[in-house]
Amino acid sequence: MFSRLFGKKPEPKASTPEIMGLYLGGSFQIEPLKLRMLEPQLIIEKAASTHIIQAVGEVNLDTGGKILRFYTDDDAFLQVILDGGDTENHITDVKLWYFYSTTTIGNEQQWKSLIKDGISKAQYPLEDTRFTRVWDAVGDESPPVAMTEKTYEEDGDVSETDQFVMLYERQLDGGEVETLLISAEEKLVNDNFDRCLVISTGFNLTQGDITING
Repeated sequence: MFSRLFGKKPEPKASTPEIMGLYLGGSFQIEPLKLRMLEPQLIIEKAASTHIIQAVGEVNLDTGGKILRFYTDDDAFLQVILDGGDTENHITDVKLWYFYSTTTIGNEQQWKSLIKDGISKAQYPLEDTRFTRVWDAVGDESPPVAMTEKTYEEDGDVSETDQFVMLYERQLDGGEVETLLISAEEKLVNDNFDRCLVISTGFNLTQGDITING
């Protein structure tokens, strides 16, 4: 009776992950000097220093760790990897990634071929550079790593994407590295699979390279 009088209580919004003061709708700044020093060696160009967080992704790993991704208005995402807990003390890696390309996968045969032969290679060429595979298995083959990302958007939408990924890197001057992430991604939309190949490049950050704007 009370629900008819006062209306149905709205469902609570899903709690979005936060870390280091990073949260959905917030913003952060990358140390401009770091960008100026690194960018001439990177594939990306005109990287922004200030970023507004428009979506947050969360991946729970089989190892017990977690990946958090803070997607920004500059076609980038700040990725934070945690191991053994959800506090800043458990952070093991921080990177800023930029999307390089997204290619639609048209049919099932192309998808299976991509998973089998297109994600994991000893070396992956991109533009005039070659990146070396980081995740090598024992034996002749190193299959892509499978994971599922739950993504929270500003409008309250929550979705899940299955991903098959491989990590690569190449050495830069000064002991720095540029990283490459190759990801075959699929999402069920209206009973149909939406599939694509996503290529992103990134570089390492320390917590000291990041300023939280609020």
